[in-house]
Amino acid sequence: MVTSPELDRGGILRESAAAGRHLARICFKTGPPTLTGVELEWTVHDAADPARPVDPARLRAALGRHSPATLDATSPAEPLRHGGVVTLEPGGQLEISTPPRPSVAALIQATEADIAQVTDLLAAVGLILGRSGIDPHRRPRPVLETPRYRAMRGAFDRHGPAGRTMMYSTAGLQVCLDAGEPDQVAARWAAAHAVGPPLLAVFASASRHAGRRTGWASARMATWLAIDPARTRPVWTPGGADEDPTASWIRYVLAAPLLCLRRQGPDWAPPPDVTFADWLDGALPRPPTTDDLDYHVSTLFPPVRPRGYLELRYLDAQPDRDWRLPLAVLAALFTDPGTVRGAYTIAAPVAHRWSVAARHGLADPALAAAGAALLDLALTTLARLDLPASVYDEIHRGVRRRLAAAERRPR
Repeated sequence: MVTSPELDRGGILRESAAAGRHLARICFKTGPPTLTGVELEWTVHDAADPARPVDPARLRAALGRHSPATLDATSPAEPLRHGGVVTLEPGGQLEISTPPRPSVAALIQATEADIAQVTDLLAAVGLILGRSGIDPHRRPRPVLETPRYRAMRGAFDRHGPAGRTMMYSTAGLQVCLDAGEPDQVAARWAAAHAVGPPLLAVFASASRHAGRRTGWASARMATWLAIDPARTRPVWTPGGADEDPTASWIRYVLAAPLLCLRRQGPDWAPPPDVTFADWLDGALPRPPTTDDLDYHVSTLFPPVRPRGYLELRYLDAQPDRDWRLPLAVLAALFTDPGTVRGAYTIAAPVAHRWSVAARHGLADPALAAAGAALLDLALTTLARLDLPASVYDEIHRGVRRRLAAAERRPR
């Protein structure tokens, strides 16, 4: 690690400038954009009665040596056969994070194999994966309890019930793209945000929750918008195509309140409304460290989060193998600087419509038109992903179905 006068031995941070330099080093790693990753979440259900609660013991029996430490402290947490790591969200939602690959075809192949392995493990104890971005059957209830989750719940409860719904009932699909060369980062950062609302509308899958229609196309995104804007609002704002992503992210991180304060014992709740900048200024008994800063970043959930690469967090979980569709669309849109510019130009007029996309989805004419144009652009470059013919044909048909749905919406 590079040291500076403001950074003591042990990683102690003395001022915001040192914190900013640390964030700049770890959050935007530049270079040729070659890798693509995906993280998939699902709610987990009893195969015979999807409204039946699933308890931790049943999940442990299913996952065995692949159980994360939050479920079984003695587990070796072995990766799946193709390298995917299994984690669980506080409501028992299961996530597979497959290592990024230099080709989308290799990523799809490895991820499908990992999904098949997990599906078999769950089936052995009568469990199945969900098909949408929010639990359509059950009300929010905790399955896992950790000091982090308790602190999160307490912080989110101050903003209303949406935090518990997010923690216990939602499932997302995250696509991870390289930040790009230094002269590409700002454009890729802006485009990653701008395409969010129309693609959220295109791939919304979360209209039913706890046995009823919610009135939202994506009730999952509705919960994220409602919990705590200081940690969930977009970092980039429309009109900011030329902004410095690193400077914007540093401001965002330092201004966000602490969600957890790690300490011995079960209580990790921080003092209310203390930001990381406040901590740097001496608001707490000890100064923060770089490790504290890294952990604080892990408690921020904007639609696009820089983690060395760009983590696009705004998509709902998809049914069955449809997770491949938004992955392929985004990979195609970010193929080269020209497609990135084209995607941004299409999406910029609706880039601010996050709430509208969550509420109305493709029923909003402007979002439907932008979504259709983005899918059409992706179809023109899909062949450049070098997918196997059978996979290409399936994805091409799936994207065309989504395109037809967007084009059917009233203009």
